[in-house]
Amino acid sequence: MSKGLKFILSGGGTGGHIYPAIAIANELSNRYPDASFLFVGAKDRMEMQKVPQAGYEIIGLWISGIQRKLTLSNLLFPLKLISSLWKSRKVIKNFNPDVVIGTGGFASGPLLKAAGSKKIPTVLQEQNSFPGITNKWLAKKASKICVAYDGMDRFFPKEKIVKTGNPVRQDLLTIKGKRGEGLEKYNLDNSKKTILVLGGSLGARRVNQLIEKELHFFRKQDVQVVWQCGRLYYSEYKKYDNQDGVQVHEFLDTMDLAYAAADMIISRAGASSVSELCIVAKPVLFIPSPNVAEDHQTKNAKAIVDKGGARMLKETELESSFENVFSEILRSEKIQEELSANIERLALPNATSDIVNEIEKLIKSN
Repeated sequence: MSKGLKFILSGGGTGGHIYPAIAIANELSNRYPDASFLFVGAKDRMEMQKVPQAGYEIIGLWISGIQRKLTLSNLLFPLKLISSLWKSRKVIKNFNPDVVIGTGGFASGPLLKAAGSKKIPTVLQEQNSFPGITNKWLAKKASKICVAYDGMDRFFPKEKIVKTGNPVRQDLLTIKGKRGEGLEKYNLDNSKKTILVLGGSLGARRVNQLIEKELHFFRKQDVQVVWQCGRLYYSEYKKYDNQDGVQVHEFLDTMDLAYAAADMIISRAGASSVSELCIVAKPVLFIPSPNVAEDHQTKNAKAIVDKGGARMLKETELESSFENVFSEILRSEKIQEELSANIERLALPNATSDIVNEIEKLIKSN
């Protein structure tokens, strides 16, 4: 059955769209070794590097999002959309896929629209609790919509929704036995609590400013800090590396070991991070980014907080409340145990496999 199957995957702009697409492709490739794969992304965005690094071919479309203010990019948007639809139709015609999978981001819009017009089955994978504009636009014609949160029938046709969760790194499923290895890798003191700070691959300005301001407070709490400050901020904050139990990293290439070593995590609330943190099951303090479409990070975090699985502080609350909330979690083993148990209940560790099962059903029914 696998002979000659063809899949196009599209998603990009951020790691939260790219990595799920790669995870789905890898699972499909494992099941169908003879299958062919093609990715479609937006020119000049990070998928044009990340997808070839993962071993897949990618084609770039001339497409970008609509900015909130009047810009040249906005004025060009209709032209970009027409160009991308035209190129997408050409790609669909030449590659002739069996299924097209979209994981969000602007490039997936024209591509899945073109696939739908040719009656090719399409699968959407929506990572967030509040969908992006592209997936909302595509939902009506999609064959299946794989989601990570409850209540998504507010946005999508109920009969198309399957709750699968978001694809996560498979090495996270085994972190419970890796604590010793994590402490060794990051040269940490087992007698002290370890705080892991995550701001995403590029970094989070407000989170980094907070950590810098609170370094003296962390010292007083006698904790050690593994601080992933991101590529954009590393040159600014690397001066604190190896000072009083603080490590500063541009990025962490062994996330499983960093999670395994952590006693508490301070993190943004991007969809992929939230899904990983449910599996990791450590006490989490979310600081959602307010600078994202529809404030979806706050909604992602709130979905966990409402079920007792984490604490959350908005950026506007950091000055007044951070030290109190942090101390409350750190000092109470009862709170730590409750947060860990509650967040773990929300984990969906088989997401990638479940999404591919839905894709398989479409192949078999066509």
